[in-house]
Amino acid sequence: MDKNRIQGTKHEVKGALKEVAGKMTGNHVKEAAGRLEKDAGKFQRDVGKVRDEHKKH
Repeated sequence: MDKNRIQGTKHEVKGALKEVAGKMTGNHVKEAAGRLEKDAGKFQRDVGKVRDEHKKH
């Protein structure tokens, strides 16, 4: 498993938690930052998937 998949998943979870915390407190900046981190984590995880597939062939 590519390290990007692990790190991406970590960022997704961290971003989701930050987004929820922002929503609960009414902090729109924290909510947006969490959404961005979550999306970046998804992208990083997808990069890891592609790299894993490339290694198989």
